[in-house]
Formats: sequence, C-alpha cells, structure tokens
Amino acid sequence: MSLLLQILFWVAFCGAVTSTIYCLMVMAAAVRFGLKKRREDRVVATFQPPVSVLKPLHGVEPGLERNIESFFEQDYPEFELLFCARHDSDEGLQLARRVGERFPRVDAQYVTCGEPTPRFHNAKVYSLAKLDSVAKHALFITSDADVRVTKDYLRKMVQNLKDPRIGLASCVYLGTTDKGSKAGFSSQLDAVGKSVEMTSGVLVADMLEGTKFALGASMAVRKESFQRAGGFDELGQFYADDFVLGNRLAAQGVGVRMATHVIRLMVQDTPFGLSFRNQLRWMQSTRRSRPWGHLGSGLTFAVPFGLLGLLWGVLSGHAVLGVVWLTAMVLNRWLQAGAILIVMGDENWLRGMLLYPLRDLLGSVLWLGSYGGDKFYYRGKIYTLKEGGRVEEPQ
Repeated sequence: MSLLLQILFWVAFCGAVTSTIYCLMVMAAAVRFGLKKRREDRVVATFQPPVSVLKPLHGVEPGLERNIESFFEQDYPEFELLFCARHDSDEGLQLARRVGERFPRVDAQYVTCGEPTPRFHNAKVYSLAKLDSVAKHALFITSDADVRVTKDYLRKMVQNLKDPRIGLASCVYLGTTDKGSKAGFSSQLDAVGKSVEMTSGVLVADMLEGTKFALGASMAVRKESFQRAGGFDELGQFYADDFVLGNRLAAQGVGVRMATHVIRLMVQDTPFGLSFRNQLRWMQSTRRSRPWGHLGSGLTFAVPFGLLGLLWGVLSGHAVLGVVWLTAMVLNRWLQAGAILIVMGDENWLRGMLLYPLRDLLGSVLWLGSYGGDKFYYRGKIYTLKEGGRVEEPQ
C-alpha cells in the first residue's frame, strides 16, 4: 500500500507541476495576444483588395440562417460570396439563396460540386476545390458553416495578407451557443472547451515557436497557397486539412500567422453522447496529425491530477491536504480560463471560467479516449484515421 501511495503522490505531484507551468504560460500568451490585438485594432485598415469568400455548406442546422446573414452584412468595398453544396436540393444552399435575396447588392454565387470522388475523403475540401475554380479573386477568405462574424470581419482578416510574404492567416474563436445558459450542459462544456482549451494551446504554440498550423474555421489565404501545400487532391485525403495546409506552408518558409480578430463558432445544442463523439473525433485527429504534441498535452490538464491528489490525501490520512490540492487545481483552471476569455472579449467570461474545471476533466477523458481506436463516425459513414492524419473510408 505504501508503494501505491508513493506512486499516486508522485503522479499527482508531477501533473500538478506541469499543469501549473502550462497555466502560467497560457496567462503570458494571453497577455501577449491582448497587447498585439490592441495594437492591431488601432491601425487603420487601408489594405482593402477584392476578395472571394468561400463557404462550403451541407444541410441546415439551428442558427445557420443568422450565420450566413452575418457574411452578407460585411462592411467591405468589394467582395463576392461563394456557396457550394453537393446538390442543388441541399437545404443549406437553398437557405443561402433565400438570405441572398434580401441583399441584392451583394455579389453572390451558389454552385454545386456533386458527391466527392473516392480520393476525396474530406468533403469540405472537395467543395473548396469547386469554389476555387469559380472564384474571381486571388485572395480568399474561407469559413465553415457554423461561423458567425461581425461586420468588420473581412476588413480585419484581409489585413493579415497585406505583407506578400504571408500566405495564410487563421484566427481563434469563441465557442458560443445560441441558447446561452439555457443550452444543454454538454453543449456549454463543448463551447467553453473550444474557447479555452483550443485557444490556450494555439496561443502558447504561437508564443514559443510561431504559428506552424492553421485553424480551418476561418482563414485568409492566397489562392496559390493551396497549390503550394500539395493541391486540393492531396489535402482532401486528410481529416485535419487545415493543420496540414498551415504546417506544409510553414515548412516551405511561407508566412503563416494567427490573426488577432476573434470570431464566434456556434455550437449546436446536442445530447451528451453525440457531443462527446464529435469532440472525440477531433482528439483522434489531433493524435494522428501531431502525435508527440498530443501525447504531451496530457500533462496540461489540472483537475485529474487534483483528483489524484485528493485520493492520495484520503488514503494516506491527509484528507485536508487532499482537499487543498484539488482546490488548487480548480483555481489553476479558473485562472487559465479567465485569462483567455477576458482577452478574447467574451462578455460571459465569468460563467465560462466557472465551468472550465469540469471541461478540463472532460478534456482529459477525451484525451485518454483518443488512444482507444482509429475509427470514427461522421455524416453517416465510418472512417479510419491513418498515420499523419490521412483518412481511409472502408469499402
């Protein structure tokens, strides 16, 4: 029993130390991001070239109409909106058309690409390839269907391409539910995870070594960058095509940066089981895309080590110390979440901060689960993740 308690203590202690170091790094990265954002927000946006906005669609979901509408409301001199779905009967594409009728002055096109070919396991990239073929302009803004933006979105994002050495810029996002605090608890945890867990890792990575990846929710990207990264045929074989795109460009010496503009990623109010499966899919993808980094991320969680410390305290007769240990790890996560949410301008930062320790615990469970297999379910099909993040669809 004594040996078991020693092992328990040292595992909890090491995890507490690494997660605390990580928390301090996140806070430093948040301050760095906030200062950079404040500095860039003061700069007058004089770089306003024409841009093509590429938006793949597939079906409808709650809030999609408002998401699409926010793109038609852009305060920008010259841009085109390009929507693509597999078939003309797609409800999402039809909804985009109805929204477009309310904005007759906005140049918008609605195209179809058909079903992806066998080599394209990533249907989103297949849609982007079609949109690339009809786009008028050489500078693109891409975004997912669940992205909602403010009127200055295009103006802010395109500034990142003012330097011709920059080939791609993506941005962090605030996970948001339409129902706010009335949304299901699992969706609220998912939203705060997208806001804090994802952003924390991104900002720390950017602080330590620069940005060598991309976040596909929203990107400002040059048309030529897709070809420099291997072309759509190649990118379409990966689940995390955004990571591969940014990683390959960075390896070639092309500028890849993290924008300071913050968008909203709308999180659907889904049952816990479906929400868990969706989040697990992303964890599995990350494990394949950057295996060593993903392995090390297990040491960034805090609450699991706090629970181990509590267990050690109870079993060793130091229950009070165990409670203090767990409390310290909860405070650790509150500090991390508060720093990130405040600097990103989340008006509900206090609620998100209080929820985050539970999300941290859930994140550790998802991290462990990502090592449980390589198959995942997505839009009616079961796929297999291969080395490097490539996707294989069973025959």
